[in-house]
Amino acid sequence: MRRIYLAGPEVFLVNSREIGARKRAICDRYGLIGVYPADIEDIPDPARPLSEQGLALSQAMERAMRECDAMIVNLTPFRGPSADPGSAYEMGFMRALGRPVYAYSNDPRPFFERVSAFCGNAVRRRPTGEHEDRDGMTIEHFTLHDNLMLAGGVLHSSGCLITFAAPPAERYTTLTAFECCVEQAALAISSLPR
Repeated sequence: MRRIYLAGPEVFLVNSREIGARKRAICDRYGLIGVYPADIEDIPDPARPLSEQGLALSQAMERAMRECDAMIVNLTPFRGPSADPGSAYEMGFMRALGRPVYAYSNDPRPFFERVSAFCGNAVRRRPTGEHEDRDGMTIEHFTLHDNLMLAGGVLHSSGCLITFAAPPAERYTTLTAFECCVEQAALAISSLPR
């Protein structure tokens, strides 16, 4: 069976392991093995300094990704208008390995709309027509779901990006869009060479 790395900010939830179990069960129904980061066994020694523990976890996640055939990543905005930065790194890592990346978000709004709201709608238009925030930084307006590198990384890897409008209280726990990604991944990667 093909192994799928399951990235996203839900690893920070208090019920993360329960979410991971639900995700793995969905993967199993489609003939895939879900690899949930919070369940990886390489737990660093708690006697080590915190920075060393963090770096050890980083290495464990990279080892796990190398053993996976593809990734499904939750791009639901996390602590701001964009995806979780750790998940974004993992996407780049998998992309560099040449693995397909499937993504979903429980917030269907385009990136520009989310950034504008995050800026308190203090967005200005330059004489050249571009939009900028209060710091004078250009805001991407490509009608993509997230930063162009994240959206491009998913779509250029032969993956897909599925969005779903979840209620705010369920944005990290509802798995409707996740299951759609699993279904797409199962169909696509079953034909990939080993």
